[in-house]
Amino acid sequence: MLLRGLVLGFSIAAPVGPIGILCIRRTLADGRAAGIVSGLGAATADALYGTVAALGLTIVSGFLLDQQIWLRLIGGAFLCYLGIRTLLSKPAVQAAAVRGSSLPAAFVSTFFLTLTNPVTILSFVAIFAGLGLAGTEGDYASAVALVAGVFCGSALWWLALSGAVGVLRDRFSPRAMLWVNRVSGVTILGFGLAALAGLL
Repeated sequence: MLLRGLVLGFSIAAPVGPIGILCIRRTLADGRAAGIVSGLGAATADALYGTVAALGLTIVSGFLLDQQIWLRLIGGAFLCYLGIRTLLSKPAVQAAAVRGSSLPAAFVSTFFLTLTNPVTILSFVAIFAGLGLAGTEGDYASAVALVAGVFCGSALWWLALSGAVGVLRDRFSPRAMLWVNRVSGVTILGFGLAALAGLL
């Protein structure tokens, strides 16, 4: 169960979406620690949704899916805000030192953004059912192993991504970072606008 969860967590985290772009940009701008902590926020949200799916908590998943319009609205608006802020930010001449207070903010922001997509629960339920893992209700040991695997697999992806981007960080000039900010900002803003447009 742990190994299966590890593969699932890694596979679900790997597609590059707004969270991936955000982590890459934060790693380049603020350092590897900021990128890793951002990724761990997303991994924690994945594990939380994995818990709901693994334990068959239909009341919780039903409530979140009922509220998905509001969650997507808030998430889309927050992505637009982050996109505009990233687009307009000016790169520092030297890499910014990450303040201790900014790391919890990085964690919370990606955790929140990942949670604003409650359809992720449906992905976990479908994958668990397809692999014959949906029957963990009551089998708490299996459920815990599965969810721990999902978290570890997701965290492994974010560690690998932040590590790889961190290696390239010193090669980025201020001008290159300006373009990273512009491309990242436009991409994140695009994801936000797409989320809001999807509500229509």
